[in-house]
Amino acid sequence: MNQERTNFEKVLIVGLELIEDTTPIENSLDELEELVIAAGGEVITRVTQRMNSVNAAYFIGKGKAEEIRGYCKELGISTVVFNDELSGAQLRNLEEIIDCKIVDRTNLILDIFATRATSKEGSLQVKLAQLQYRLPRLVGFRDYLSREGGGIGTRGPGEQKLETDRRHISREIHNIKAELEVVERNRELKRKRRSNSNLPIVALVGYTNAGKSTLLNAMVNTVDEDERSPEVFVKDMLFATLDTSLRRSRLPNGQPFLITDTVGFVSRLPTRLVEAFKGTLEEVRYADLLLHVVDGSSDDLDIQLKTTYNILKDLDVLDKPVLTIFNKMDKVNVEDLFYEREYVDEKVFISAKNRENIDELLMAIEKNLPQQYKEVELKIPYDQQQLVDYFMSNYDIDEIQYTENGTKINVTINQIDFNKYNNYII
Repeated sequence: MNQERTNFEKVLIVGLELIEDTTPIENSLDELEELVIAAGGEVITRVTQRMNSVNAAYFIGKGKAEEIRGYCKELGISTVVFNDELSGAQLRNLEEIIDCKIVDRTNLILDIFATRATSKEGSLQVKLAQLQYRLPRLVGFRDYLSREGGGIGTRGPGEQKLETDRRHISREIHNIKAELEVVERNRELKRKRRSNSNLPIVALVGYTNAGKSTLLNAMVNTVDEDERSPEVFVKDMLFATLDTSLRRSRLPNGQPFLITDTVGFVSRLPTRLVEAFKGTLEEVRYADLLLHVVDGSSDDLDIQLKTTYNILKDLDVLDKPVLTIFNKMDKVNVEDLFYEREYVDEKVFISAKNRENIDELLMAIEKNLPQQYKEVELKIPYDQQQLVDYFMSNYDIDEIQYTENGTKINVTINQIDFNKYNNYII
C-alpha cells in the first residue's frame, strides 16, 4: 500500500491503551488508518502505548513522544495522528517534542467532513463544529497552521480567522448558528409538506461505509424507470457522502414511500459534530421506520451495532421500529456472523451492491411500517375528480373503471386515507 500512495501525506498514528480497556486497540487503529486514508494521507507506521492513565501534559509518556520524534525523522513523516482527542496544552507540548504537525481523532474527522460537505447547510455545520473545537486550542494550533503546506487537519476555517482573537471567533460561531436557524426553518417547512403527503418515511442509519447509499440506489431502482429518482453518489470510503438524500420508492403492495439517508456514524464520533449535525440527524425523528444498515463483512460488527444504538439513544428515537439490515452478504456467510443479539430484533440479509434480497427487504419494510394499508374499491363522483388525481399520484392503481355516475378504482391505501375517504369506499 505504501508504494502505491507515495504522493500522499505521510502519517504516523498513535494509540493509547489503558489497563482498564477491554476492546483491543488494533481494531480502533485500523479504523483510524481508514480515516487517515479518507483524509488523503498514507499511514507509514503505528505506535501504541499501554498505561494506567492518561498523561495530563503529553497524553502519552514523554519518553514515548521522544521515540515518535525519532521515527518521524527517520521515515520522513510530517504528520502524527492520535486516536483520541487532545487538549490545547497537550497539542502544544507534543508539537514541541515531536516537531511535527499533531492531529487528534476529532480534528481528523472534522477535516474529512470539511472536504465532503457540498450543501450550504453541511458546510455551515462542519464549520461550526471546527470553530467550536479549535476555539479553546488556539495556542496549540497556531504553530502548524501558520506553516506552509496545509494538509490534513488544516482544512475548513482559514488560517487568518483562527489567528484572530477569541471574540472574533465567538462572533463567527454566533453568525453561523443564526444562519443554521434559517436553514432549519426551511427544512421544517419541507418536513410539513412531506407529512401532509401521508407518504411513509423510512430512514437509513448506520456506520459510515456500511452501504447506505448503495442500498438507497438499489431500492430506488425497483420502481419503473419513468418515476425513478436519480441515484446518489457512492464510493468505497468512510464518509463518502454527508448531505441528506431523499428518494421515492414503492412497497410490494404498490404504496409509495420516501427513503431518507443520514450521515454515517463512526466510533467516538465527535460530540461537537453530533451537536452540529443534530438538525440533519433529527430527520430520523420524523421517520416511521429506521433501517439500521450494518456491514456484515466487518470484523467490528458489535462496534457498529453499539455505536449506532448509542447515537439513536442520544437522539431519543429508540421507540421507533428498527429493522437491522446486514449488508455486503456477498462477502460472508450468514453462519459466520457473530454479534450481540441485544441490538438486533427484526433483520434481513442482503447485498445492496448485487441487488440480492432487495425484494425481501421491501416486504420486511411493508410488514414493519407502523402505518397499515388496506385494499379497497372506491367510487369517486365526477365532480370530485381531483380525488382520482390524488390517488393516482400517491398510489399504484390496480384497476380503474369509468361508470355512468363516477370513477371506480381498486387501490391499496394507508390507514389515514382509509379513514379520510371512507365515504367513497364501496
